[in-house]
Amino acid sequence: MTTAEIVTQIQKKKSFLCIGLDVDLNKIPSFLLQKEDPIFEFNKAIIDATHHLCVAYKPNTAFYEAYGIKGWISLEKTIKYINDKHPEIFTIADAKRGDIGNTSSMYAKAFFEDLLFDSITVAPYMGRDSVEPFLSFKNKHTILLALTSNTGAFDFQTKEIEGKEVYKQVLETSKSWKNSENLMYVVGATKASYLEEIRRIIPNSFLLVPGVGAQGGNLQEVCKYGMNNQVGLLINSSRGILYASKEDDFAKAASKKAAELQAQMAEILS
Repeated sequence: MTTAEIVTQIQKKKSFLCIGLDVDLNKIPSFLLQKEDPIFEFNKAIIDATHHLCVAYKPNTAFYEAYGIKGWISLEKTIKYINDKHPEIFTIADAKRGDIGNTSSMYAKAFFEDLLFDSITVAPYMGRDSVEPFLSFKNKHTILLALTSNTGAFDFQTKEIEGKEVYKQVLETSKSWKNSENLMYVVGATKASYLEEIRRIIPNSFLLVPGVGAQGGNLQEVCKYGMNNQVGLLINSSRGILYASKEDDFAKAASKKAAELQAQMAEILS
């Protein structure tokens, strides 16, 4: 999927909402546990109820890998369902991969060619040759971890080396990598005060912003400092939408929560 196609969907839906499909069997409605594939049935219901309100879905692969081969099959079925039913929606494999070059190439093939995701999250710690294999795929996007929403981000990402914070060095260095136009970046909503400086370094890139809602990030503040002339933001919400209800009405409740965020986004866009 091209960046222009993402922007078109944002304009059409008046939304830049990304819904994280992080399925925990301990949190989904208990009646679904009787199904042959409760993870997929939960995801399918959420997708059916919210697809008109969001422009992206982001399964965190850990929530599928935790259940072994059954979880991986659920992930395959979920991404196929999105691609078949709603091919206009941008898909993100939140896998946080990144390894030596030949290993990264295999990760890229797995998520881009086998599962057919549009993008994948990647850790930058191992540098250029660990990221460029992901960037070589046409119309696929690599979402680099830049400044994350967890409290431990301050352990390394904001430390100064030779007078400059590590996350800024990541942003600046990544621009020199081959096919860097295929890069997006993760910037946590709980780090919204950093967005103004981040935009000086990468003014035109899309940012995936987790942390709005359950983690306390503020949508208006993120948009004030992070939005560019193409919007340039994908705001992720997971738990606040997925687990709005544990009853039979869980999909309806999820749709209501997603609609509340979409309405705020429509107002901001107007």
